[in-house]
Amino acid sequence: MASLYTFLIMFGFWMVLSGKFDLFHLTLGVLASLLVTYLSHDLLIQHREKRGRQAEIGRFALYIPWILAEIFKATLHVVRVALHPRMRDVINPTIVCFRTSLKKEISQVALANSITLTPGTITIRSENGNLTVHALTEKAAAGLPGAMERRIAEVFKEE
Repeated sequence: MASLYTFLIMFGFWMVLSGKFDLFHLTLGVLASLLVTYLSHDLLIQHREKRGRQAEIGRFALYIPWILAEIFKATLHVVRVALHPRMRDVINPTIVCFRTSLKKEISQVALANSITLTPGTITIRSENGNLTVHALTEKAAAGLPGAMERRIAEVFKEE
């Protein structure tokens, strides 16, 4: 059942991102989604009792609007820093290393990916709960790990 959910999610993303619904592109989408499902069916949805899995998917669905809002705010900050003449001295690239309190591997991956999705930061390394992040400004570095780690802990029910 996890494979079916993974396929449906991947194919849904394909359709949304491609925006083309002719036979050729839908066939490519099905093939690509099947390949991704075959390679990673156990990564997206882990095997648990049905009720726990559905609750986790629901919590993740609530996380998506929050991360999109964070991406939007960070985008505005990076655009302002990059384009405003007096903000150029705010650019101060920094490497931040921290140990996450997240124990599950899927939680750590979600945190690293969420950091990378947020403009102005990129996860350089994630190893054994230690994350190394490049931040464009001190403001971006100061927010690590912060609310993002707490939100992901809520999604995956970390202590």
